[in-house]
Amino acid sequence: MKHFLNTADWSRAELQAMLDDARAMKKSPYGDALKNKTVALLFLNNSLRTRTSFDVGARQLGGHAVVLSPSGGMWPLEFEDGVVMDGEAEEHVKEAAKVLSRYCDLIGIRAFPKFQNWEEDRKDRILTAFAKYADVPVINMETITHPCQEMALVMALQERCEKDGRGPLDGKKFLLTWTYHPKPLNTAVANSALMIAAKFGMAVTVLCPTEDYILDERYMAQALRDANANRQAVTITHDITQGYDGADFVYAKSWGALPYFGNWGPEKRIRDRFRHFIVDEEKMARTNNALVSHCLPMRRNVKMTDAVFDGPNCIAYEEAENRLHVQKAIMKALAT
Repeated sequence: MKHFLNTADWSRAELQAMLDDARAMKKSPYGDALKNKTVALLFLNNSLRTRTSFDVGARQLGGHAVVLSPSGGMWPLEFEDGVVMDGEAEEHVKEAAKVLSRYCDLIGIRAFPKFQNWEEDRKDRILTAFAKYADVPVINMETITHPCQEMALVMALQERCEKDGRGPLDGKKFLLTWTYHPKPLNTAVANSALMIAAKFGMAVTVLCPTEDYILDERYMAQALRDANANRQAVTITHDITQGYDGADFVYAKSWGALPYFGNWGPEKRIRDRFRHFIVDEEKMARTNNALVSHCLPMRRNVKMTDAVFDGPNCIAYEEAENRLHVQKAIMKALAT
């Protein structure tokens, strides 16, 4: 039994096979790969695209999705082992995972970090606990990484490059740029974008305001290993010109500075100085006619200008649509 927790756990060939299947299902959406199967979707945080695309995807493949959330009457869960459960939690994750495994064929988990202590949050306890105790495959619907989102991005990049005659992804310059946001956000999408771009043979540049915004060393190291295997590089820069010059792809995302994790007041004074990191027409003019995207939701004219987002090179809507298709391929691969 294999889970889908992180793209780092899968080879490029395995991921490409799922992407190829996703493209086939995009052309022919309905099937019976999940006939008579049930998917439990556990949302501990809000969702629009993830909830809708998993639910619709399961139904299109003949399955049934059960959406669970604390606001929907689910018992508060305990995730620590060996604790005396005399607090708010009524049920331990061990029991929840075991029981859901007897009802369902797949379990999806969406659980953001608590934004209090990165050394604790980086352990990804909720996701790893379900993976440990479940007797069916577990899918990461976004915790401290977001593998489904980045599968959708790669699919969109491959489709547009094929359509425009841009050639394969290998060797292309992929710019992952930090953008301003009035509050610090999860690093999940940035972590996953970094890793999957390196895995698919791109030369990755991470553009961020200061060293404080460099991503967790685990994901940087994983990206470097994959880049080396593909004879590419991972570059970190704080210089906007260096980041954008010659870029083939621009991926915009805001994320919080890990040294200030859980202490956002001091970080706000830093990030407020870097509003000019917005993706705009002037920066995009420095690129190699780059494709550009964002995972959504996105604050217009804060992270990216209207002119760039609504322009012909933006593939954000294609990426969002592809969430449906890649997640169907993931569920199909795990359930069969």
